Amino acid sequence: MRPEDILLPTPAGVCCKPGGFHIDPTRPVDKAVITHGHSDHARAGHGAVLATQETLDLMRLRYGESFAGSTQAIHYGESVSLGGARVTFHPAGHVLGSAQIAVEADGLRIVASGDYKDVADPTCAPFELVACDVFITEATFGLPVFRHGDPDAEIAKLLHSVALFPERAHLVGAYSLGKAQRVIALIRKAGYDQPIYLHGAMEKITRYYQQRGIDLGRVELARGSKKAELAGTITLCPPSALKEVWSRRFPDPLTCFASGWMRVRARARQHLVELPLVISDHADWDGLTATIAATGASDVWVTHGQEDALVHWSVTHGLQARPLDIVGYGDEDEATGEGESRNSAEAP
Repeated sequence: MRPEDILLPTPAGVCCKPGGFHIDPTRPVDKAVITHGHSDHARAGHGAVLATQETLDLMRLRYGESFAGSTQAIHYGESVSLGGARVTFHPAGHVLGSAQIAVEADGLRIVASGDYKDVADPTCAPFELVACDVFITEATFGLPVFRHGDPDAEIAKLLHSVALFPERAHLVGAYSLGKAQRVIALIRKAGYDQPIYLHGAMEKITRYYQQRGIDLGRVELARGSKKAELAGTITLCPPSALKEVWSRRFPDPLTCFASGWMRVRARARQHLVELPLVISDHADWDGLTATIAATGASDVWVTHGQEDALVHWSVTHGLQARPLDIVGYGDEDEATGEGESRNSAEAP
């Protein structure tokens, strides 16, 4: 059996023919297997959805109880048979509940990694390397220029700025699912014990993380505080809110943005960011290439991101490789500036 007999790129996303399902479909389908809760991967309207409990819960928070006809939760390491394929979920290290999906049929194993990162994150299960014949990798930061560095050093920059400008409020643009909670956890790890404030669009997801046992310390909504009280504080908000009327409630706000894209200075200038923080929930170039090599896969399929560069790297290292060219992926948050602020905006 060829890999294409198991998984096949279609306009709706990657389709498993023997299993009768799609992985992270870009349009409504009868059966969907979902890697994680970001809206470019987890859409509403499918007939049936298989995902981790956390991903299902996050989809309910974002889309409501009736986001799918039916749902089934699966644990990491658990396998289920779907038609003629066997499906197993493994941690992807991207956000809470994120998973890689191993699909096996006739002795061939294909791993669809979804979005992933191979560095420590206290807010989600660590990435698990899964040996396979074919590896489907993202390429969000699939260029050699993207090397993310040490997130603790970026947080140290933030806290140094807070100490240096006690009269200013620091607004940190961070994506509402995953990035915001990771940034809070990193700030706590650095020893900061003051309240951390939130834009209203981040409340539901952040409270859910806390309910799942993620220790984020004391977090409060910014709208409950007077302007003068927010001097010298840290507030997390969707990136788009940095440019909105909402930001005017803060005393002399200093704008920050936590993203892998902050490695590119033009991006920081575009977002009018004073303090760029290079913190990403995706693997960088070194992480992508190291993971591809470590899987032992002889065939690499590349999707959503800098596909051509990673395909070229794979081929020059003796692997078969090709871009999938599926329209609809791109990490909703890192690319667009945050869907959540449109869905659950906080009034100024």
